[in-house]
Amino acid sequence: VAAILGPDAIPTAGLVQIIAFVGILETAVMRDIEGTGNEFVGDFRNGYIDFGWEDFDEEEKLSKRAIELNNGRAAQMGILGLMVHEKIVPLGYDADLPIIGHLV
Repeated sequence: VAAILGPDAIPTAGLVQIIAFVGILETAVMRDIEGTGNEFVGDFRNGYIDFGWEDFDEEEKLSKRAIELNNGRAAQMGILGLMVHEKIVPLGYDADLPIIGHLV
């Protein structure tokens, strides 16, 4: 909300550019086109990009998809941790973390 209404808000032209760019991606690039060889839900290659994916056997493909999914979950937990620390420091909690020390 602060990025739209705050004192350092994104200008209207910037918001229009962001919305237009995301709209173009959703309608023209990142869509599921039937009959183009998509192997699973979320496979947006559409027969265009292939960095050796076809060379893997089914077990290795499943393993690589699971690894990617777990990396995404780990990234989400990292961001959640950063947001929690940002909110608990003003409450007076100053954690002494083993690697980086105190938060403030």
